[in-house]
Amino acid sequence: MSARRRVAVGPADAPSWLRDAVVRGGGETVAYGDATALVWWDAWDAGALDAVLREHPNLAWVQLPNAGVEPFIHLVDDARVWTSAKGAYADEVAELALAMLLAGARHVLASARGGAWGPTAGRSLIGARVSILGGGGIARSLVRLLAPWRCEVTVVRRSDAPFDGAVRTLPASRYREALAGADAVVLALPLTPETDGMIGRRELAMMQPHAWLINVGRGRQVVTDDLVAALRDGVIGGAGLDVTEPEPLPTGHPLWSVPNCVVTPHTGTSDEMTVRLLAARVADNVARWIRGEPLVGPVSRAAGY
Repeated sequence: MSARRRVAVGPADAPSWLRDAVVRGGGETVAYGDATALVWWDAWDAGALDAVLREHPNLAWVQLPNAGVEPFIHLVDDARVWTSAKGAYADEVAELALAMLLAGARHVLASARGGAWGPTAGRSLIGARVSILGGGGIARSLVRLLAPWRCEVTVVRRSDAPFDGAVRTLPASRYREALAGADAVVLALPLTPETDGMIGRRELAMMQPHAWLINVGRGRQVVTDDLVAALRDGVIGGAGLDVTEPEPLPTGHPLWSVPNCVVTPHTGTSDEMTVRLLAARVADNVARWIRGEPLVGPVSRAAGY
């Protein structure tokens, strides 16, 4: 058996379907000491992963389970190949972002909570100006999903090179320019020192009074207290949040009761979706590892994701 076929799955309580995915990719699941690669399941315990890697320097490739890698970024080095699940969940997360955009624009939430037949309200998403902060898989999927609504899309990413389907692309350093005039702003980017707290009181004030802020990135990218104030004071039209700071969002937190805010419990992908999508990514990367091909979802410590 080729050494590259020997893949460990950890920690010990990792689900059986993850081992099945390794086998489906052509690998054989073995103990840490006999493997050349590691598929890691625990999305938060960096200490446990660090201990495994210190004890088993033979592990040359590590596959992480989430798109966001902030708990593990300090472990990423040049001695191993590191990959994440970035892009694996993009279509499903973009679908939720679209649902929030539509619900916000058409005042679905306010009407549903009204308790009585109220006045008509809402704006159409057709032809709306939508700014997407982030140029990865979620942004690509969302731009495609928005095509039937003929939205005027601005994408903010590291490069200002043209982005397929967007009318304008801005570099990350100019992200505030994408806020003014937008009917909706979508955060779909990784958490890095540059994006931590990027939307606060100053940025919210730049948005239009009817604009909705959608966050499917990371909760810490928005200053929560500033957002609560902006929602209560009508600075922006509303917010759709699949991620929050803190997370989980405590019972009784103001964001649960603000009428122009919808919060979902980080369900851009449900458990059922994760099984299918992560299993497919693992099987694909195991097959690539065995063949010596580039892996999908490489992690860069310098970039932070």
